[in-house]
Amino acid sequence: MSDRLADVGRRIATVRQLGAVVNAMRGIAGARAQQGRALLPAIRAYAATAGHAIGKARQLQTGSSAPPLNTAKGKTGLIVFGAEQGFAGAFPEQILNAAASDSQAAHIFLVGDRAAALAAERTLPVAWATSLPSRAAAFADMATELLGALYDYVAVAGAVPVAMIYPVWTAGHGASVVRRSLLPLDPDMFPPEPVGSIPLINLPAGELVERLAQEYVFAQLCEAATEAFAAENEARMATMAAAKTNIDARLQALEREERLTRQEEITAEVVELAAGARAHGRTRTVSE
Repeated sequence: MSDRLADVGRRIATVRQLGAVVNAMRGIAGARAQQGRALLPAIRAYAATAGHAIGKARQLQTGSSAPPLNTAKGKTGLIVFGAEQGFAGAFPEQILNAAASDSQAAHIFLVGDRAAALAAERTLPVAWATSLPSRAAAFADMATELLGALYDYVAVAGAVPVAMIYPVWTAGHGASVVRRSLLPLDPDMFPPEPVGSIPLINLPAGELVERLAQEYVFAQLCEAATEAFAAENEARMATMAAAKTNIDARLQALEREERLTRQEEITAEVVELAAGARAHGRTRTVSE
């Protein structure tokens, strides 16, 4: 085998190995995206349950429960759910583009290591950051950590508005950036509901409403994190699918080159053998 044919063979082996890696990444991303999508109905049901409970608990309150006005003395809060890893197409940049307009006027909570690295490249002022879990079972812990940091900030900054930015993946359209208000909660979302017989409660009604509101916010954070998790993995699947198409095309080109190279070498060898046979025949004729 010539050096040229051996080199083509090595390149084919390398491309095939790369294709195997891409297929594995695509499979993992697909499984994770499906896992994230499967969690969303339960998270939304939990949020709805917390919302109904707030409405019932409000019915037990006496007097006005409106928060004091003009208590905000800090920057508005902005929670940004970005990408945890690379190979996710353009969507990590889209998230940061959406947050850029608020970057100087907001106290930014950033979720996702890849997003944090991109934010550092842009010198985006990030006040607090954490990783986006790679396992769905860890979302609750991450949301609890984020909720604690958020309420710590609100305790210092006052009743500042807090919004969330996160991606949502739609089949056929890709990732779109969603912006939602998180705090303060709109009381109209939780109208007082008739409770029938008065339930036994172990907390004052006002404190119960506050605790339930925290559960509702927790559910909203879990939902946004899950949407971001699913969108990142959907984007990675799309990126890997495009990479697989390019790898297949490259592999076909290399295999054609390998066949042509082998044919050229066989042809050259046949010509060489034929020339040698003719030369040997002439030598015998002369000697006779």
